[in-house]
Amino acid sequence: MLEIGQKARLSKTITDADVRAFAQLSLDTNPVHLDEEYAQASLFGQRISHGMLYGSLISAVLGTQLPGPGAIYMGQTFKFLKPVFLNDTITAEVEVLTLNEEKHIATLQTTCVNQDGKLVLTGEATMKYA
Repeated sequence: MLEIGQKARLSKTITDADVRAFAQLSLDTNPVHLDEEYAQASLFGQRISHGMLYGSLISAVLGTQLPGPGAIYMGQTFKFLKPVFLNDTITAEVEVLTLNEEKHIATLQTTCVNQDGKLVLTGEATMKYA
């Protein structure tokens, strides 16, 4: 049973292999993600992860933990606050904000923080749950 304030999280280190696989799957081959020389001349001075790669960790928490198996995305907002670099460890967390028990719809706060505890992503998800 879901409850307001309930939380779940997971952590993952974003590797070069992750970024390359995501680029292939998503067709987002922006050189800021893949080309070290190009990225060195960019705003961040080094390669960065795709925002949607670490954003997808939110989906992993929602689909496997809270609300969990059988839950269906109805909507998601993201604000990308800081870059995520290769070998950063990202912790994705969700927290139940509201519940409509009659319609089985939950609204959850979604966040990602890096290994230094800095907020890199924030947003809100709307989920249909069983």
